[in-house]
Amino acid sequence: MMKNPIARLIIVLALISIGSGLFLALTYTYTIPHIEANAARDQEVAILETLPDAVSFEELKNTEFPIYVGLDSSGNEVGFAYVAEGGGFQGMIGLMVGVDPEQEIITGVKILSHSETPGLGARITEAVFLDQFAQKSISDNFIVKEDIDGVTGATFSSKSVSAILEQTLPKAVEQYRESGGGK
Repeated sequence: MMKNPIARLIIVLALISIGSGLFLALTYTYTIPHIEANAARDQEVAILETLPDAVSFEELKNTEFPIYVGLDSSGNEVGFAYVAEGGGFQGMIGLMVGVDPEQEIITGVKILSHSETPGLGARITEAVFLDQFAQKSISDNFIVKEDIDGVTGATFSSKSVSAILEQTLPKAVEQYRESGGGK
């Protein structure tokens, strides 16, 4: 039996710490497959939402960032979607962008992830903001307050989405064509 109360306290705290760490590790191990499966499902939905004529898709290999070729019910290509990321007001913004390379227009944009301010910057996920990108030329300037209506109170977040599109669209189209897309 220990007579030193400090030693006893240290042992009890060490056991609690080890138990808590073990519990957190087990929780992480159990939940991570579910989190990854949900993220994959959300991404699949985003691909099909940004390519309205697609019923399925295939991933292009050997590209700098993920590019998915959308296919109609007959297996014909209807465009491609790609994942783009860039800095927002409070962190990274992840987008899924659908493109019709024949007409050289955007077919849709969906926010995959963000950490923008709830109630302000987070409004970039609303359809009223995102729908204005559909049917825009891929060579558009994407300038907020000129050809893009920003979200009131979230100008920086709106400009971030526009900048991500402006910076990534030319690269995505180039990679799509170099990887054999559109054949």
